[in-house]
Amino acid sequence: MSKIKYYSEEGLEKLKQELQNLIAIERPAISAAIAEARDKGDLSENAEYDAAKDAQGHLEAKISKLQTLISNARLLDESKIDTSKVLLLSKVEFVNLATKKSQVYEIVPESEANLREGKISVTSPIAKGMLGKKEGEIAEVEVPAGILKLQIIKITRD
Repeated sequence: MSKIKYYSEEGLEKLKQELQNLIAIERPAISAAIAEARDKGDLSENAEYDAAKDAQGHLEAKISKLQTLISNARLLDESKIDTSKVLLLSKVEFVNLATKKSQVYEIVPESEANLREGKISVTSPIAKGMLGKKEGEIAEVEVPAGILKLQIIKITRD
C-alpha cells in the first residue's frame, strides 16, 4: 500500500539527487567490491564477499524505497500558497511572549524538517499550534514544560 507524501520542489529534488547518486555511484562501487571479493577464491569462507553482498542488499532496498517515495510524491505548488494565515510552506516570524524572543521557522513536510535550516515539521507541536493562525494572533502551543504563547508577527512564502 503506497502512501502519498507532499514535498516542496527543493525536497523532491534532493530525493531525486540521492537516488541518482545511489544508482550511478554506489551501485557500481558495490558491484566492483563483489567482483574483487569473488576473485579472491572460495566464496564459502570469504567474509569480504559476504559483506559486499550484504551491503548490496541494503543498497537495493534503499533504492527501492526511494523509487517508491518519488513515485508517490506530490509537488506542492508554492505559488498558490495563501499568506494570510499559517499553512504548510509558510515562513512564520513569531515572538515567544514569555521570553520576548523572536524566531522564524518555515513549516515544511515532515521529511524535509531541518532545525539548523529553520525548517520545522508540519507535525511538530509548534507548527500544529500555529496552523490556520493569522498575523497578530496568538498561538497557544502545548509542550512538556507547559503552554507556550507565540504571537504571529509575519507570514511569508519563500
